[in-house]
Amino acid sequence: MEYRVTTKNEFETIEIAQNFESEKFPNMIICLDGELGSGKTVFTKGIANALGIDETITSPTFTIIKEYQGELPLYHMDVYRLDGNTDGVGIEEYFTKGGVVVIEWAETIKDILPDERLDVKIKVLDENRRLLIFEPHGEKYEDLCEAVL
Repeated sequence: MEYRVTTKNEFETIEIAQNFESEKFPNMIICLDGELGSGKTVFTKGIANALGIDETITSPTFTIIKEYQGELPLYHMDVYRLDGNTDGVGIEEYFTKGGVVVIEWAETIKDILPDERLDVKIKVLDENRRLLIFEPHGEKYEDLCEAVL
């Protein structure tokens, strides 16, 4: 099943992400995909804000993984530069570290993603509006979408 939400601005995108955080659980995996500038990092900012993280959230394009401490740890990944090659990066070990994992450009590492996860595709509609398409994989994520959307 797929859920669709249109946001009118960054604030609404952040609000949706904060709603997902309100239903957080350890080892939550959120996979973000969308073109450059679509709002992947904005969505992550919403998760971080709701987790009580005060640090500025930026895309970890060059570091690949940034770790933040909040109510639960946030593991923010940008795997674009990996071009599908995750050898030696250790991404999989983050899936069971008890935090919230947010992966930008997740489609590029689809082969190693856990079967249970939440895929979020962000499509640019115009300068401000975004279409967020949520696709839950697994019962936990279906329940999550039902609770939030």
